[in-house]
Amino acid sequence: MIDAITSGLDQVLQWETLALMVVGMLVGFVVGILPGLGGAVALALLLPFTFAMEPVQGIVFLLSMWIVTGTAGDITSVLFGIPGEATSAAAVLDGYPMTKKGEAGRALGIVLTSSAIGMLFGAVVLGLFITIIRPLVLMLGPPEFFMLVLLGLAFVVTLAGKSLAKGMAMVAIGLLVSFVGSDPTAGLPRFTFDQMYLWSGIPLIPVVVGLFGGAEVLQLMLTRSAIASGTRSDAKITGTMRGVTDALRHWPVAIRSSSIGVIIGMLPGLGGTVAQWISYGQARQFSKNPDQFGKGAVDGLAAAGATNNAKDAGSLIPTIAFGIPGGAATAVMLGGFLILGINPGQDMLTTQLDITFSMVWTVLIAGLLGVVLAFALVRPLAALTRISGPVITPILFMFIVIGAYTASNSWGDLLVMLGASVLGVVCLRWDWPRVPFLLALVLGALLEQYLNLSNTLFGLDWLTRPGVIIIGLAVTASLFFSIRSSRRSRRATRTDGRDKKVGSPVIETIGKKK
Repeated sequence: MIDAITSGLDQVLQWETLALMVVGMLVGFVVGILPGLGGAVALALLLPFTFAMEPVQGIVFLLSMWIVTGTAGDITSVLFGIPGEATSAAAVLDGYPMTKKGEAGRALGIVLTSSAIGMLFGAVVLGLFITIIRPLVLMLGPPEFFMLVLLGLAFVVTLAGKSLAKGMAMVAIGLLVSFVGSDPTAGLPRFTFDQMYLWSGIPLIPVVVGLFGGAEVLQLMLTRSAIASGTRSDAKITGTMRGVTDALRHWPVAIRSSSIGVIIGMLPGLGGTVAQWISYGQARQFSKNPDQFGKGAVDGLAAAGATNNAKDAGSLIPTIAFGIPGGAATAVMLGGFLILGINPGQDMLTTQLDITFSMVWTVLIAGLLGVVLAFALVRPLAALTRISGPVITPILFMFIVIGAYTASNSWGDLLVMLGASVLGVVCLRWDWPRVPFLLALVLGALLEQYLNLSNTLFGLDWLTRPGVIIIGLAVTASLFFSIRSSRRSRRATRTDGRDKKVGSPVIETIGKKK
């Protein structure tokens, strides 16, 4: 085992391999900055370049590019409110409000430091558990995956904001939209209105780009001000080290979120989009100031940054252990393994163990170097937020259009993006939560898929499986504590209002006596 670890590190540190790592990181940084493109698309585009490479060189090239996209995606989420990819959407909720208050440097310091923590945690877990994860994952079946999806929806109560009714209404709309497309059981079209484009369902990337990025750009266009409107255009970008300190002070949030990212990431089919919202929801539940979430909460931003990087390492575990990709990007990566002559499963855990540990070292080195590169670019990137709205809006909108169109190279993607942008503006204008809609849209198809599989394979007996019961108790506990916290918050608000009404005449009387 020790020989495989040192051999893997030695192969990664060869100068040809390091050069390919740097090239991959630069490509990944550009891909992450462009909204909607995503790591899976970039992996597919770069896969042909690995044909003539040695196995370790090809893996390092692909993996370093993919790892850095998450970090770069957090930067656009924080600075412009535009997720670089779907798994960076949670960073918008607290990072972008901080930017608008003139704290872009601090927000970047928080999210990048949390990313480094998540990357380090994920690499360590990948190295420790790569040989023992197979029996753990094989214990889970469609019923357990169904309950995990329900657990994700349970956090909608936490993320719904002040009005649970609005949150549940957005969940219902999101689930309804998720059912657009072909029925997975009967194969018949649903809600497609005779449009072939809708047969495969509503694509996620244009929805995410429009709901968050498009809505914020439209808002910026209407206000005609800079993103960081609260500060002078010539003000210096400061607070980065304060953000680093904030993230380190909230290290328990980063560790919990990293754990969630690894666990959800290694469950095939769920992926980082689900992990970020579950992580964000638990951070709000454990927070001492849950009302600050969505307004610039440090722990919310730390949770988003840590999860986004840790889930990548988690999704590699089932891919390496028994050839089941944890998500779309690792599915493309699996194709890269086969092209390079690497067989996932027993070979990667025995005869090719040194190649496996070269992946662990790549995740660690490329991830941390990517964070360092991002820190080096904090000031010039944050300075973009001082540019006047009418000047920067066309540029941002161009990136949004490109990001939405690259989802499937269809004009329908642009229409979906525009519709999601309008929905986002309406939500911002009348204070309706956007996250429950997105979460329900992501989880709706998985909910239906795993429910059908559970009933087909086990009938109703799947309800008595131990894993289902345990996760069901977690769902119940989450709903109970979230609803109780919401009621306490409303009760406290009413009490404060009555105290002010009662107290004001007393204060006036005292004032008169004086």
